[in-house]
Amino acid sequence: MIMEYKDYYKILDIPKTASENDVKKAYRKLARKYHPDLNPNNAEAEKNFKEVNEANEVLSDTVKRKKYDQYGSDWKQQEAQNQARSQGQGNYGGSQQDFDPNEFSEYFESMFGGGRKSGRKAQFRGQDLNATLQLNLSDVSKAQQQTLTIQGKKIRLNFPAGIEDGQIIKVKGYGSEGQNGGPAGDLYITFNINNDSKFKREGANLYSTENIDVYTALLGGEITIDTYDSKVKLKISSGTESDTKVKLKGKGFPVYKQEGSFGDLFVTYKVVLPKDLNEQEIELINQLKKLRNHGN
Repeated sequence: MIMEYKDYYKILDIPKTASENDVKKAYRKLARKYHPDLNPNNAEAEKNFKEVNEANEVLSDTVKRKKYDQYGSDWKQQEAQNQARSQGQGNYGGSQQDFDPNEFSEYFESMFGGGRKSGRKAQFRGQDLNATLQLNLSDVSKAQQQTLTIQGKKIRLNFPAGIEDGQIIKVKGYGSEGQNGGPAGDLYITFNINNDSKFKREGANLYSTENIDVYTALLGGEITIDTYDSKVKLKISSGTESDTKVKLKGKGFPVYKQEGSFGDLFVTYKVVLPKDLNEQEIELINQLKKLRNHGN
């Protein structure tokens, strides 16, 4: 039996020197692209989605990836054959061994799911399932518990804070049941996160824009702004220009799977000029202009 070679690196469109982070990024991008919910009734997309998951399962695991690099996509079979050879090497000391065709048949069937029929039925792994979960940004700002209904069964799962939009999480063993005692498949959950805040989010960092009046920009002062979950006072230096950026360390969003860790909040100041000036204001500004010109 000839096993079809699958180039997992080509499937994820990454080089063989790709880092673990490169594998993770490529997997997220392609899994979202081929996700069944985004490609209904598309057999080709479904096939690609399964291949992407298969490639990620191997290349994201250091041990599996090393074996794959050595033996190719049939690394599991090659490893089993090597184990079988090593177990039999101790019997090659010149003494003749009895050959039992039934034992060979069972070994072949366990390897390739075929061969002669033995007294046991072949086991098959259950099918993987996919689900999409819609949440608001406020929902994933803290760890929470969600109850999902999958194939008529209610599953209660705990999710850490900091989940990102488009992130796919694998819940091992929550797919379809296996056949003849085989293992269950896995459940892949894609998160669609709606940003219900005024902040722009990039990973665990947040970005916001704050308006300051021209007087505060010129003379300096203090303003109160909103962070994601509180308020803070900021000192404005005199002569602050529009588009000036400041960083508030640790005032961003929770870092995924790092309890107690937060990203940063980046604030951009926008200087707002006054409109509909009255005559007195215009006169004072002209006086200021003359003073500045006289000083120069």
